[in-house]
Amino acid sequence: MELHNVVVKEKVVEQLEKILHENYNKEVDYCTNEELYFALLELVKGMTSLKRMNHGNKKLYYISAEFLIGKLLSNNLINLGIYDELNRFFKDNGKELSSIEEVEPEPSLGNGGLGRLASCFLDSIASLGLQGDGIGLNYHLGLFKQDFIAKKQVADKNSWIESQSWLVDTNTSFKVSFKDLTVVSRLYDMDVIGYNNGINKLHLFDIETVDESVLESGISFDQCDIKKNLTLFLYPDDSTKEGNYLRIYQEYFMVSNAAQYIFKEMHDQKKDIRKMDQHIVIQINDTHPTLIIPELIRIMTEDKGISMDDAIEIVSKVCAYTNHTILAEALEKWPLAYLNDIIPQLVPIINELDKRVKEKYKNQKIQIIDDNLVVHMAHIDIHYGFSVNGVAQIHTDILCNNELNEFYKLYPSKFNNKTNGITFRRWLYSCNKPLTKLLDQLLGESYRKNSNALNQLMNYYSDQTILDEICKIKHEKKVELCEHILKKENIEINVDSVFDIQIKRMHEYKRQQMNALYVIHKYLEIKNGIIPDQSITFIFGGKAAPAYTIAQDIIHLLLCLQEIINNDDEANKYIKVVMVKNYNVSYAEKLIPACDISEQISLASKEASGTGNMKFMLNGAITLGTMDGANVEIADLVGTENCYIFGESSEQVISHYEKKDYNSKKCYKESKSVKNAVDYITSKSMLKVGCEENLRRLHNELINKDWFMALLDLEDYIRVKDQAIADYSNQEKWKKMMLVNIAKAGYFSSDRTIEEYNRDIWRL
Repeated sequence: MELHNVVVKEKVVEQLEKILHENYNKEVDYCTNEELYFALLELVKGMTSLKRMNHGNKKLYYISAEFLIGKLLSNNLINLGIYDELNRFFKDNGKELSSIEEVEPEPSLGNGGLGRLASCFLDSIASLGLQGDGIGLNYHLGLFKQDFIAKKQVADKNSWIESQSWLVDTNTSFKVSFKDLTVVSRLYDMDVIGYNNGINKLHLFDIETVDESVLESGISFDQCDIKKNLTLFLYPDDSTKEGNYLRIYQEYFMVSNAAQYIFKEMHDQKKDIRKMDQHIVIQINDTHPTLIIPELIRIMTEDKGISMDDAIEIVSKVCAYTNHTILAEALEKWPLAYLNDIIPQLVPIINELDKRVKEKYKNQKIQIIDDNLVVHMAHIDIHYGFSVNGVAQIHTDILCNNELNEFYKLYPSKFNNKTNGITFRRWLYSCNKPLTKLLDQLLGESYRKNSNALNQLMNYYSDQTILDEICKIKHEKKVELCEHILKKENIEINVDSVFDIQIKRMHEYKRQQMNALYVIHKYLEIKNGIIPDQSITFIFGGKAAPAYTIAQDIIHLLLCLQEIINNDDEANKYIKVVMVKNYNVSYAEKLIPACDISEQISLASKEASGTGNMKFMLNGAITLGTMDGANVEIADLVGTENCYIFGESSEQVISHYEKKDYNSKKCYKESKSVKNAVDYITSKSMLKVGCEENLRRLHNELINKDWFMALLDLEDYIRVKDQAIADYSNQEKWKKMMLVNIAKAGYFSSDRTIEEYNRDIWRL
């Protein structure tokens, strides 16, 4: 469809009606939701084409393997300032904008917090008027679509690309050479619309030879046919050598295109490469894009006539690295032989970078290539970038004092903290319009641009009318979620129960298994005649990596508990369990505004930051968590009287690892409540509905290993969670806690985070 380039905000309804007439020859009330969605898509693209690009003397390139952008229609309408007008127009004509939004497929370009953060950052960069584009890959099938069969996770392809979408073919291509083949890329752009500001771009590279027919079943495919599979999936299974190879192919494809695009823009704008740091900055989001450093150096030395010394110095001034984890498996390491098999042109550069480090420093812990000829990607970023940042204060402290201490001692000025944030455009204005309307009435709209103005809500701390209104809004959102879960999961839940929600990637360090043990504990209490004063709905959501066996076992445990408890008439009056299918951004937008207790229970020292904790807080949920990641800053802001903290501290946990003194079997044997909960996993009731192999493996893991110390914190978790649920019965107290959490959430705006990145690192 041809775009209408004469769209102005004042005539948005008139222009929409014109599009509907030209494309479908219909009035709005006779159009299907699909027709209205595609008309809105065209309308937004037309308006965007007239908006100015953000510009400046210096440009940011934010390179990330993930951009979990979610559905874009609502967000784009809000940022263009036309949502309310169109919403009224549709209602006047018997249509619901929320129903039209359901038509949009969710782009499957990310997995969890890393990708969602990248998307929030792009939104804030554009909204602050900064010149900064995202660069990633255009995955056709994303991570995977999750289903449950026989109470186990089943992964299937997640197709999302349609002939009409937010993607725009730029007709830009680059050649990317590997050892045994050369591919030609194709660049697709998505507009990133700033809130009442200019636009930037998300650049997504693809290849035209990608072929979904290589899929065998589910998400299994020939991992060796690179021309057909290169941009099929995000994070292909890396439990095999072929899977590792494919990841390297993907990562090099991403950074080679990024480097060529950056040099093309600099050439087109007649910018001097030798003064690169004056014109651009590259943010490396986790270790996946690390190869951008040797690739830039390679192009400079091979194609641009720049010496190795000068190329290294130039690149070291433009690349900055964000560390998102201290988990060993997430700090990428590749055998040098693998790199030589796929991208031999980079191996001499990496060897040179390593040689320079070894000539300067003898410390084995900081070398790029270790004695086993394994390349440590984060070490490249730290040695040859100018900034290293953590994403919450405690995370950065652990990096400096423990995990990356040897580097911190060398480069103290490089290390800095940038506590993560979320975009309120998505996680308040879009997904909780009633709360937004109330805040607008109480505070004006100043908080939309200056989130710290939310603190003025504290003026209403003792205002019963406002407290009641916040509670009423929460109830409305719980009703909506009940209806959605009934429709999607066919499970009926009690709207007046406590909604206790844990939604995030399935991983042992996030400790969904500990939450499950609490559910078992509560169920066994009910079976023994101890009835809770308050009914509880335990809601879980998240995907497990297909090769992550224990995470799959935890999902199986939860689904077995869901079947047993929800079908037990003695217990289901008081507790229910819901494991939602295919948890994604769209589901989060329904779950988060309805939450009462926000589960942020990762083992202290293991969660870099978390961003779900911030979204829940902003929507009036109360945090139940360890002193880990941004929970520490949440507790500082709201006070420990307005959240629930349990468990051992980061220092204690780190000490356990250093001394190797944690004994899960001892915890199991010494606590009756712990033993009973763990043993229920392999009880007759469980084995009757579940798979013995999965349940016994998880039972054995908890007793004999429990690497993330769920049993260590379980008794304290039970105590504090019981207290939180008891406090919920005191609604007058709970309402005030909700208000405080909303009022203090302003600090966690991604606008604040980006202002700090720009002030301290990018200087755009």
